[in-house]
Amino acid sequence: MSVPGDDAGLAVTGIGLVTPAGSGTAATWAGVCAGRGTAAPDPELAGLPVGFSCRVPDFDPRTQVPGARPWQYDRCTQFALAAAHEAVSAAGLDPASWVAARVAVILGSAAGGVGTYEEQHRKLTDGGPRAVSPLTLPAFLPNMAAGQLAIALGARGPVLHTATACASGAAAVALAALLLSAGACDIAVAGGTDAMVTPLCATAFARMGALSRRHDTPARASRPFDADRDGFVLAEGAGVLVLERAADAAARRAPVQARLAGYGLSADAHHPVVPDPEGRGLRLATQEALRSAGAAPADVAHINAHGTSTPLNDRSEAATLDQLFGASPPSVTSAKGVLGHTMGAAGAIEAALTALTVKHQLVPPTANFRRRDPQLPALDLVTGRPRPQPVRLALSNSLGFGGHTTVLAFRPAL
Repeated sequence: MSVPGDDAGLAVTGIGLVTPAGSGTAATWAGVCAGRGTAAPDPELAGLPVGFSCRVPDFDPRTQVPGARPWQYDRCTQFALAAAHEAVSAAGLDPASWVAARVAVILGSAAGGVGTYEEQHRKLTDGGPRAVSPLTLPAFLPNMAAGQLAIALGARGPVLHTATACASGAAAVALAALLLSAGACDIAVAGGTDAMVTPLCATAFARMGALSRRHDTPARASRPFDADRDGFVLAEGAGVLVLERAADAAARRAPVQARLAGYGLSADAHHPVVPDPEGRGLRLATQEALRSAGAAPADVAHINAHGTSTPLNDRSEAATLDQLFGASPPSVTSAKGVLGHTMGAAGAIEAALTALTVKHQLVPPTANFRRRDPQLPALDLVTGRPRPQPVRLALSNSLGFGGHTTVLAFRPAL
């Protein structure tokens, strides 16, 4: 798959972020560059196998979510609405004046409104049918974050939901690029959102052995590629990007944060939850992203890795990166050391961070890295502090259960 048209690719004209580092793009970028983990004890998870998480701090839907009735939305939809509002404003767009039929909304999530589902199931069990809210279905159905965002923005073009587990947000960005390239829309509001820090989800991941058990030092629990990593930290958040064809953005003199130069999507076809140790899906997606960007491996200066802090993912991903780029290794970072794993939102949040990396020519550090794993190839991992470096081409990797893989390629604005 490629980004046809002129050599400028697609313009990222707006970014919106709601993450455990804070609400807003500036707060998230500052937090990720500071390189300090955000995990902390979570009262809602007390008594469960893992009792800490990365929550969005001080999020108040009454003031941060546009509209008069934020209580009707699941938390994941609230995050998406807040992030999208920032992204659209940053792009200099006014929904009151755009051509609504030419605006697309594509949002990804791994679990939709699972928090609402759990809450209403408890009410049904404890109080019977009359205790269940009539707003349950529109709050928890996975497509409703995209649907509610389209309603809020008055967007009447294609409105779609992607569900590729932890690659969902990145897949939404790639699908947005496809729609723009096909002429199906002129503006795409794309990203991912999830609020899976719930008792059921936390317990299920813990039962799988996927979560870190560092209860004594939760802020240092997520440590991608470190020799002592023992699992990821469950997190929540949203990331939204506004994409336009470069010529359209230039015509309206829009601010351009970065360019989406290419993308690749593939599958491991290996196992429901275990990454392919040979990294075939990631290798295919990377090769396709480079092909569509008109680039070679030697052109890649930086990679925002999926880097979950699990033994299996980090081993497979590091080995694949070494195979692909060993001759000219790019710098590598993982935002999950700071933010934890925001699930379906991760790919969009990390796409936004990669766009900001090429904008600022600055690579954030991988938090909590202390000791190199002798079983992993020696990546050029950025640690300790942000690294200034020329970045003409950067990749963002996203992988998910089911073997879903998406790689996005970004270049600086012209």
